[in-house]
Amino acid sequence: MLKLKRYREVIFTSVLDFLIILASWFVFHSFYPNTMNLLIQDFNLNFISGGFVVSIYWMAVFVVMGSYKKLYLVSRLDEFMKVLKASLLGALILYFIININETISIGDQRMIIITYWATIFVLLAMNRFVVRTIQKYYAQRGKGLHRAVIIGTGQTAKAAYEDLNRNRTLGMQVLGFIQVNGKVVDPVHGVDEDDIIGSLTDIKQIMEEHKVQDILVALEPDRRQDLVEVISKIDTPDVSLKLLPDFYQLVSGLSKTNQIFGLPLVEISPEPMPLWEKTIKRMLDIIVSLVVLVVALPILLAIGIAVRLTSKGPAIYKQRRVGRNGRVFTIYKYRTMLDNAEKHSGPTWAKKDDPRVTKLGYWLRKLRIDEVPQLINVLKGDMSLVGPRPERPHFVEQFSKQIPLYTRRLRVRPGITGWAQVKWKYDTSLDDVKEKTKFDLFYIENASLRMDAKILINTIITIIKGKGQ
Repeated sequence: MLKLKRYREVIFTSVLDFLIILASWFVFHSFYPNTMNLLIQDFNLNFISGGFVVSIYWMAVFVVMGSYKKLYLVSRLDEFMKVLKASLLGALILYFIININETISIGDQRMIIITYWATIFVLLAMNRFVVRTIQKYYAQRGKGLHRAVIIGTGQTAKAAYEDLNRNRTLGMQVLGFIQVNGKVVDPVHGVDEDDIIGSLTDIKQIMEEHKVQDILVALEPDRRQDLVEVISKIDTPDVSLKLLPDFYQLVSGLSKTNQIFGLPLVEISPEPMPLWEKTIKRMLDIIVSLVVLVVALPILLAIGIAVRLTSKGPAIYKQRRVGRNGRVFTIYKYRTMLDNAEKHSGPTWAKKDDPRVTKLGYWLRKLRIDEVPQLINVLKGDMSLVGPRPERPHFVEQFSKQIPLYTRRLRVRPGITGWAQVKWKYDTSLDDVKEKTKFDLFYIENASLRMDAKILINTIITIIKGKGQ
């Protein structure tokens, strides 16, 4: 229910957009009935079905362009620019589509596209403007605000509360303050002790009980060392985590801020990859996996037979791993070790010249061919081509306690290869895991198709050079 409430702006706006686009189609068709009938007949559509198909097309364009991302009390000017860019792209694609029909003159094609684009753009822009204006009107009167807590009890937290209370259009209703270090609150400069609703150790219980939607971190400058602990405790994708940076971070450019009514806010771990990139990334995952599995099927079968003939045990090794949002799945690999290698030792790291590795397994690992069956996991949606490597539940539980922010790796799909794999060696100790976690977190914060391409190229170079272990 909380998740549905958080996305109510998206649901409401998208439904309105769809109805407006559908109505625009019917109105536009009434002005150009003959021309529009010629176009939809090319695709074996009638008047009604054509309207629904075109409306779904426009919705897909707006979704891919990120027009439904972060709609809560968004700037009306920013939203105007979003609608403008998305509608221009949609009109451009439609222009090339209708060029297929040679019976319509170029002049008519241009007139149809320009008029249709203007209709869509004006109506949607007006819709967004009216909806956001109404939303801001209610927010100023304290209605429809997100339930929020402030982490911190000092002067900074008190000032943040006063700003939020003064400027309701920031969209937060502060429920109380969270104590971090257990120190006695300064009665002069800090918050009132009665306004403290709990400590950081109880933050998850507080979030559930109070149905918290936003958390604002407002620590004192001398308590910056507590920030890692705070972020580690709050690792819930459905709760927005924002940081109030100190003066040093602002003037040094270490924090990219969104300033609203004089209150600079930094969103911790926002989604760096827009929806259109995520869509293309997933499509590439599926296409590449299918092509490799189909083209290389005879070779893959031969490798499987070779594994069976050279050592006892199955060709494919199955193991439980932790994926996105902590979901456990079964990973597939070519078996490179003796069967039941961890029967007596339990989960352990592979090491250099590991006696458990078979002769064929040595070469499969060196050339990283043992990972190829994981393309099945990619097709199933458990994994991606690029992302942090998935770990076993035993190690995830262990590392979550020993490595700060380790669980943030679980915010994205795990990958067959990743930034940590091309920049660091295989895990042989906890120190190696800590170093690789730094690379994984860097990837999550800077994920893009360009970075994925860079990682895949480096992985291919590693395979060619035989640097696997």
